[in-house]
Amino acid sequence: MKLKAMINSLNTNLDIQKSETSKIENVDFENLAFGRTFTDHMFVCDFIDGKWQQPKIMPYQAMTFEPSARVFHYGQAVFEGMKAYKDNAGKIWLFRPEANHKRINISSARLAMPEFPKDYFFAGLETLLKMDKEWIQPGIGNSLYIRPFVIATEPAISASPASTYRFMIICSPAKAYYSGKVRVLFAEKYSRSADGGVGFAKASGNYAAQFYPTSLAQEKGYQQIIWTDAHTHEYLEEAGTMNIFFRIDDRLVTAPTSDRILDGITRKSIIQLAEDNGVTVEIRRVPVTEIKEAARNGSLKEIFGAGTAAVVSPISAFEHGNEVFEIPDLENSYASKFKKQLQDIQHNLSEDKHGWRHEVK
Repeated sequence: MKLKAMINSLNTNLDIQKSETSKIENVDFENLAFGRTFTDHMFVCDFIDGKWQQPKIMPYQAMTFEPSARVFHYGQAVFEGMKAYKDNAGKIWLFRPEANHKRINISSARLAMPEFPKDYFFAGLETLLKMDKEWIQPGIGNSLYIRPFVIATEPAISASPASTYRFMIICSPAKAYYSGKVRVLFAEKYSRSADGGVGFAKASGNYAAQFYPTSLAQEKGYQQIIWTDAHTHEYLEEAGTMNIFFRIDDRLVTAPTSDRILDGITRKSIIQLAEDNGVTVEIRRVPVTEIKEAARNGSLKEIFGAGTAAVVSPISAFEHGNEVFEIPDLENSYASKFKKQLQDIQHNLSEDKHGWRHEVK
């Protein structure tokens, strides 16, 4: 059965509880703090007795868990980041959502959590978006940030996988995540992840582990860290919560994915857009020494991060080994070019020759 047919079949089995009132009239969409305002409804589905139960959509609300819920003690929690867009005709679009569904299941499997069915995922997500469609504002820079996540809910302080879980989707209206350019510190001591670990997964603990070294960088006047490999700190891998790209002359260079590096959907899309534009893309290990030398001799034209929340975030300077390197502004930068092309596809303003858009009907 095709995905759309499966979704239509499951829609009739969704337990839907509509909110009696909407909060939308109290929202200033021109002044949104990222991730702090939430729509009227949320999607919930529990895993009990070895299977996923009837999925529900209900008013956004607080939840009650026992203090012994395993997520609090053993960190079984994974999540995804997605966005929905509304075009000028009022149609709602998702961007490569099947990749998000696949990745949350890869993350779940790594943390010994049950995979979530594709039909449940899309039926719940699409119904939720249609119910809260007024929260999706049209126009470039506007979107609805979507947060699917899974947590272990079994009340037991026992160091083993839980037997019960909760899968949820909540949504938050968003404007641009970062404003302006970002200054970064190349990591020399701390690591984001290690070989054989969970760096490739969107595990909640990955992000918690970044907070302390990032706070140290911020004390020095930097917004983010570009993480280096855990063994030698000689190779650049990721930027904060984003994948990282370097433009050396007219070549675009980025680190390969591994069990340390997230297989970013925005990353994959930018690589494809670069190739569509005839830009040479090198997917290889990126030595710190190479980037510093390129900055010295002028061949380093750009550094930018890529991710769902920020889309593309240009980097204006970096520090390593007590040396600070400023990156001059560049007209017609790859960062701005690929960001525009990506956003035009997401907002249904240009051709989608790779079939990335998914219409919510």
